[in-house]
Amino acid sequence: MAGRIEARLQELGITLPSPAAPIANYIPFNVTGNLVVISGQIPLQDGKIAFTGKLGAGVSIEQGRAAARLCFINLVAQLRAAAGDLDRVRRVVRLGGFIAAPGEFTQHAQVMNGASDLAVELFGEAGRHARSTIGVPSLPGDAAVEVEGMFEVASRP
Repeated sequence: MAGRIEARLQELGITLPSPAAPIANYIPFNVTGNLVVISGQIPLQDGKIAFTGKLGAGVSIEQGRAAARLCFINLVAQLRAAAGDLDRVRRVVRLGGFIAAPGEFTQHAQVMNGASDLAVELFGEAGRHARSTIGVPSLPGDAAVEVEGMFEVASRP
């Protein structure tokens, strides 16, 4: 039987992918106490980076928002692997966004809203979070966006 968050994913038309394997010497998530810290996720879809390039230099704000949303979907896939049951999630504590862009690009926040908006759509008030958004010259695999996260989960019964 699907839980509340799994049902909400279905309502939103989202199917979580298999969690992506790390591409270097790190782990995809770390659990300490009631916190789950998830390594940065890029906009992978069907095993390929769906959005590459730089915002403001060939990648539109709308494409960037879609990339950030996809990154959050990949975060949730990792979160389910870490927590087992998404209904254990008590709060999205923090999201960190990295936006590949040239120096003159200044609309990083609008891009990152693709992830933040989905966090609230999926988790309701518990999806409201602290956030940092940083412009960078490049990301792994020429990804346009990368998003990392920290979540509070309920203790296992």
